[in-house]
Amino acid sequence: MNAANNPLTPTIGANIQDQYTGRYYGLGDADGNALLLRGTLPHKLFGMPQILRVTMPVVTTPDAPHFSERFTGAGDLNLFDIFLFNANGFQLGVGPQLTMPTASRDQTGAGKWQGGLAAVAMAPQKWGLVGGLLTWQKSFAGDDDRPQVDTASLQPFFIYNFPQGWYFRSSATWNFNLRSGDYSIPVGAGLGKVWKAGSTTYNLFAEPQWTASHQGDGQPKFQVFMGLNMQFPI
Repeated sequence: MNAANNPLTPTIGANIQDQYTGRYYGLGDADGNALLLRGTLPHKLFGMPQILRVTMPVVTTPDAPHFSERFTGAGDLNLFDIFLFNANGFQLGVGPQLTMPTASRDQTGAGKWQGGLAAVAMAPQKWGLVGGLLTWQKSFAGDDDRPQVDTASLQPFFIYNFPQGWYFRSSATWNFNLRSGDYSIPVGAGLGKVWKAGSTTYNLFAEPQWTASHQGDGQPKFQVFMGLNMQFPI
């Protein structure tokens, strides 16, 4: 069960995840959505164990009165490649990340090439997992008419295992705009179920998330993070 929830598990992964935002601060009753198509691939380029993660979002923009129209389209492709280490019971991963301006519309992406770093630390326990994923990225090229990007995110992980493959999870991502000072700090509480069919491990989960602190309009007020993660043997 820990291996199914640990982002540093070196297995081939295919994830279908969805982040539904039911309401935003400052946008009335508007809602939005991001479908995340995500894959992971372990490898040993340069002779060092690594995990490559690729995420392609499909974004539905908020349905707010002062927006001219609602759009659904491809977002910006994100990838990072982290080098794996073990130290004193901790599993660590550190490496570069890159976001490409692949959005099909201006409304569903930043229009900027962005580079930065990703770091993961996990401490597996007999009862579950604790850890976190920290990312930072800044724009360095792209559409000159679009705003510059300088953002950071922190995703704390807390997993508590129950019998028969069930588990409690809290993994809401905290987002920070380092240029404007806007931020959102949500807290999540959800359930998941892990099972195996053949050689494939399945992990189905749903996690409602409520924002405990924020700054700026357009920050999510209530979200539901859900998905199906699949791990395949190497």
